[in-house]
Amino acid sequence: MKTFRIGGVHPAENKLSAAEPIKVAALPKVAVFPMSQHIGAPAVPAVQKGDKVKVGTRIANPMEKALSAAIYSSVSGTVLKVDTVVDASGYKKPAVYIAVEGDEWEPSIDRTDTLVTLKDKPELTPEAIIDIIKEAGIVGMGGACFPTHVKLMPPPQFKPEWVIINAVECEPYLTADHRLMLEKPDQILVGVALLMKAAKVNKGFIGIEENKPDAIKLLTDKCRAQYPNIEVVPLKTKYPQGGEKQLIDAVVGRQVPAPPALPVSVGAIIQNVGTAYAVYEAVMKNKPLFERIVTVTGKKLKQPSNFLTRMGTPMSQLIDACGGLPEGEAKVIGGGPMMGKALVNIEVPICKGSSGVLIMSDKEARRGEPEPCIRCAKCVSACPMGLEPYLLATCSGKKMWDKVEENDIVSCIECGSCQFTCPSHRPMLDLIRVGKQAAMANIRARQMAAKK
Repeated sequence: MKTFRIGGVHPAENKLSAAEPIKVAALPKVAVFPMSQHIGAPAVPAVQKGDKVKVGTRIANPMEKALSAAIYSSVSGTVLKVDTVVDASGYKKPAVYIAVEGDEWEPSIDRTDTLVTLKDKPELTPEAIIDIIKEAGIVGMGGACFPTHVKLMPPPQFKPEWVIINAVECEPYLTADHRLMLEKPDQILVGVALLMKAAKVNKGFIGIEENKPDAIKLLTDKCRAQYPNIEVVPLKTKYPQGGEKQLIDAVVGRQVPAPPALPVSVGAIIQNVGTAYAVYEAVMKNKPLFERIVTVTGKKLKQPSNFLTRMGTPMSQLIDACGGLPEGEAKVIGGGPMMGKALVNIEVPICKGSSGVLIMSDKEARRGEPEPCIRCAKCVSACPMGLEPYLLATCSGKKMWDKVEENDIVSCIECGSCQFTCPSHRPMLDLIRVGKQAAMANIRARQMAAKK
């Protein structure tokens, strides 16, 4: 069974919602749209108080001459205000508030279930596909939220060889991608074909961990029958198999060099399986990105579920739909337990990168009391990037920014494998994140100084 070569861990899976079909979440009373739903510069509001919008109306434009993405309304109604909201990061961000009135869609959106394939639209060129993806505001749906159209236009010195679809879903509790593959396989495969055409490559791979045998069989059978240039690759269940560099190593056996090298440096363009589905809907159905599948789960939650959720819906509404917040629950996490972040409140709105909402008990969430490092090197063995986490964490704690940069802290993918394995319960990831931010700030400062 294929997997990446360096490090990795295997947390308990807890795929509690894997057998739960996707449900359609109810509309919120007020939808809130943060302008920062992607890596890069925030979008710029294109509406103001009192404006009427429909489902699929653009409410924010990408910032000009910057890495950015458009944002569309997921509801119909009246703009209440342009203000700020505390998002999943815990910081206030500019946002558009819309009072929901009915459910009126833009008439240009094809809402039928009819499957549309490339054979039905032979006139689509790579450039046209990329333009539609850009206009639809599509970003990476795995959580990184990198604007998809930018990935499909690499610098001219790089030549893509493959599109690799990340359908790994290695976070222990999340099942949104798994359910999407089981319920929308044909649309996903058309989306993969569109991404391959846009990237001008002839070979595609779909990487799926072996703990999803039903999805592996379903997509393998369909690829063999209809898409011989797309190969499903079963992968060993090991975290963080879904990291871009780890997935490339596992699927095609190439290792991406340290930053600033990109996956396309070794010929690969990586896209999440949810992104492939969003591309299908945008290109074939003229549907911008304004809803996504979200897993809501937890061991004491009454009914862990997967919801098709409109952007802007408060997470509290999804928790209520699963039976409400159980008594004694101490932490609500946006995302999964390994890379997700604790939320400051449960009114945080669902955004493009919201893959899950995890409710953890006090016992599960409580960290052990930190103790001195015993030099066991478990963190070194677990690190999928081949770093020395104990050293990076120690130097970060002492604010030795030159030392952490010298030891390649910017290559850290913040997967948390080091902290997961640490018998001394050291807050290694927390410290490394601080050091990584400081090192990157120093690098940017030097680059700015060099330009002057």
